[in-house]
Amino acid sequence: MGIWLELGIFGLVFVFSFWQMHDVRKAQEQTRQQRAREKAAQAAHEMASKQETPPGPDAAKP
Repeated sequence: MGIWLELGIFGLVFVFSFWQMHDVRKAQEQTRQQRAREKAAQAAHEMASKQETPPGPDAAKP
């Protein structure tokens, strides 16, 4: 009877560890996607600010 209790506890720990690893992978993927969105937004902002910047005083020189 004791062996079944130990095997049951081991099984629960095993299942819990797989569940945690699944959650960690899901959180890592969400973090990657968020960083990619932030990087794209930053790049778009930089491109927009470069286009809106008027030419400097040296731009009129031939």
